Amino acid sequence: MGETLTVLANAAAAVNPVPWARSQMAFTLGFHIILVPLGVSWAFMVLIANYRAVRHHDRAALLLAQRWSKYMAVTFAVGAVTGTVLSFEFGLLWPHFMGTWGEAFGIPFAFEGIFFFTEAIFVAVYIFGWRRLKPWTHFWTGVPIVLAGVFGSVSVVAANAWMNAPSGFTANAQGEIVDVDPLGVIFNDAMPLQAAHMVVAAYLVGGFLVASVYAIGMLRGRTDRYHKLGLTIAFSVAAVATPIQIGVGDSLARWVYNDQPVKFAAIELVPTTSSDVPETLLGHLNADGTVTGGVPIPGLASWLSDPSTGRSTVVQGLDTVPADARPTVLEANVVHLAWDVMVGLGTVLLLLSLWYGAVWLFRRHLPTSKWFLRAAACAGVLAVVTMEAGWVVTEVGRQPWIVYNLMKVEAAATGNTGVWITFIAVAVLYVALGVTTVVVLRSMSRRFRRAGGFADLDTPYGPAKEPEPAKTGERGP
Repeated sequence: MGETLTVLANAAAAVNPVPWARSQMAFTLGFHIILVPLGVSWAFMVLIANYRAVRHHDRAALLLAQRWSKYMAVTFAVGAVTGTVLSFEFGLLWPHFMGTWGEAFGIPFAFEGIFFFTEAIFVAVYIFGWRRLKPWTHFWTGVPIVLAGVFGSVSVVAANAWMNAPSGFTANAQGEIVDVDPLGVIFNDAMPLQAAHMVVAAYLVGGFLVASVYAIGMLRGRTDRYHKLGLTIAFSVAAVATPIQIGVGDSLARWVYNDQPVKFAAIELVPTTSSDVPETLLGHLNADGTVTGGVPIPGLASWLSDPSTGRSTVVQGLDTVPADARPTVLEANVVHLAWDVMVGLGTVLLLLSLWYGAVWLFRRHLPTSKWFLRAAACAGVLAVVTMEAGWVVTEVGRQPWIVYNLMKVEAAATGNTGVWITFIAVAVLYVALGVTTVVVLRSMSRRFRRAGGFADLDTPYGPAKEPEPAKTGERGP
């Protein structure tokens, strides 16, 4: 027994904590990011339905807004839990990073905390205001939820953007921060495009996710106005966001080309500096610096990098920096594949949005063919995968740096060899939380369907029930 414990102790001591820290952070971020679009965009869709209900006395829209607000509250609560775990992970998994850069990195999170509490307060006011506030007063209490969600997301992305373009601080000869400019930290060079990319993605993903639920319902025969309106509002938000996202993404890619050329080389699989670089669809980089497989489109990567110089645009290669200052071959292949997935699925979603827009423009009604509904039903999952792939490009492409050109991941991570235990514990917790969330949302949906059309007990904007008068001779409460 003693020998067994000794072997286990030696094995634990030999564990490299850095891969486990990276894996735990990737897992928790990947889980949390699914809830972010719902937290940012669902309130906006609720207000669209709420506005239509009040402005046009639309009972279906009123019921939709009320039920959506309850779903929104559940996902907001779960997002708050997963986000809190992430805040602890920064200190537990990356103590050297926080110890060195916390004074700057923490500034955007301070603002995010303000927006989070604002959002939480008004979510509560909005939920409990259905029977306690006048219609338009209640509607306006939802506006701060939308604004807080957007600005909270921008604050968090500003922190991530600072890791890509660190600025707004002064360091001494020992590398210690001695002065911080909060505005310089928040409004770093990467922040405007990264924040826009994430906020628009939130509306795109949130819209497709919600729309997919109603598309599935319609495929199962629920073709009443309530389901059609739910699909129309959510899909319209996503369809408007999709072409905007394509434009923002293109601008962000050119920023990466100019400011993070090594990441761009990983994205495009460019081993050596050259012009007339092809856009390689799929394919992979080999250890000897050659690229095999895939479908190369001649000159397209150079042209997209700078259309003004076209195919003669020079793209910097991976070999322009030392091997320990660029992504590994495996990481470059992961980044390139994630880029292909993001662009490919984004194009599919754009075509689906154009299909929806064309039918609406020429026929003035929602596309209701089986094929469209099947595509819309799949769009939610495809949108989530697209967003996750985009974050893989952002984070893995920056390797080996946690703060671009200033601190490497290896130097930032914890030295605690027991981090694999926390990873397993967090994974189990998150899986249980995810399953519970789905079960709760599905049970709410079934309960609403059993209640029937407009039979919700807490009727929005309905008169409060007056207490019955006490009978003669009876004492009141």
